[in-house]
Amino acid sequence: MGLKSDEQGMEFAASSKPFKTPSNISEIVSKFAKVSKFRSIGVFSTPESPDQRHVYPITSGDNALSLEATEDVFLAIKAHPKSTELNMIGNACDHVEIKKLFDTLLELKLAYVKLQEAHIPYDLEKLRAADEEVISRLDSLCTIKQACKEKLVKEANSVSARSVLLLAEIQVKEKALEKLKSQAKNKDKEVADLRLKHQELESWNKKLAEEIKERERERFAGLNHHSLENVVKAVGKAIHDFAKPLIALMKISDWDLDKAANAIEPSVVYAKRSHKKYAFEAYVTRRMFHGFTIQPCFLGNIMKLDDPIDALMDDPKSSFAMFCRTKYLLVVHPKMEESFFGNLDHRKFVANGFHPYTPFYRAFVRMARCVWYLQALIAFIEPKAEMYGVKQGSEFSDIYMEVLEELKELMTLDKDQERYKVEFMIMPGFKLGETLIRSQVYVSIGRVSNGTH
Repeated sequence: MGLKSDEQGMEFAASSKPFKTPSNISEIVSKFAKVSKFRSIGVFSTPESPDQRHVYPITSGDNALSLEATEDVFLAIKAHPKSTELNMIGNACDHVEIKKLFDTLLELKLAYVKLQEAHIPYDLEKLRAADEEVISRLDSLCTIKQACKEKLVKEANSVSARSVLLLAEIQVKEKALEKLKSQAKNKDKEVADLRLKHQELESWNKKLAEEIKERERERFAGLNHHSLENVVKAVGKAIHDFAKPLIALMKISDWDLDKAANAIEPSVVYAKRSHKKYAFEAYVTRRMFHGFTIQPCFLGNIMKLDDPIDALMDDPKSSFAMFCRTKYLLVVHPKMEESFFGNLDHRKFVANGFHPYTPFYRAFVRMARCVWYLQALIAFIEPKAEMYGVKQGSEFSDIYMEVLEELKELMTLDKDQERYKVEFMIMPGFKLGETLIRSQVYVSIGRVSNGTH
């Protein structure tokens, strides 16, 4: 209920002096109906009509009228030159009905006092009960008003009186129609203005996007294959750094690392048992580079941030945030996360567009930042770079591949007599024009002849 209606209610509560009965009952009801339009501040809408803004219908069917419309009808009848006939029968409602009217108004006043008392102290149950009581008294007033109107209509047998009533109703309807037409016209104008603004914003955004792309191209104009090679190495190191806490959590969670490594890369001949960690790195790499697309995007200062999760907090709907969300759900299996933390809270947060500020997720975001940067960098570098991979079982070629540093110490390659088989790929390779950034692979130490052990 608004402040204005509160003031009206208080004025009515204060006006308790007796007064004479007017000759026209419609005037009485109209005045009380105006006074009685009040509701409590911030209380409830009625369950029966939550969207009718507390205008209560007094008839049903096609001829239903609100309190406001009925007031207008009575006022129009009173102002009409031919309304004298109705004024003559204005006393059609007898003293019993008038007494009932005043009793209802008294009950309404008491209900309003209860409604105000329920605010201080604030009592929700009393507030609800008082609110419903006020609504009930308002409905009673509407019923009394409608009964008097119907009695007037029945006693007004002349055609002119009925015509006046219908004419008044038509005038009210026409007034409401004109108001609706005016509102519709204003809304159409607002829609047109908003559509124009939307088009201007789209055009402006498109222009800004082109400017950003151009600035990014200028920013990376001086990059060459050496720059790309440094980024690829940084990605490999980031994946290696993320694999460490991943393996540590698996150990703490009582995972069988031998079985897990064998499930990732089956039947691999490892030079050392500790080399099985590279199987987990290969797993992360495959997931992070799955669906790898070369798409230019605004890099901003993400690479300069000490903790890239700050960028996700500032803009949780950015392309980088979407990349982290997609890749986390792909890299960290639900069973793996549940075994780590005893729940799937990380997954639920990320799936719903949030980014948990936890050490594990922050480690993942640092790794994802490097892969995302590489994906964006390739889109700007010239000539265009292409990514390639190496299949398991392929013969090792030092032109397209390189082995891990730990394996280099154990390998003694004899190009004339010995060949080595690729067990799995740890990092993909890239071709930039005529320049190759070699793929990093894990090879079996045993000799192979004609492609077999």
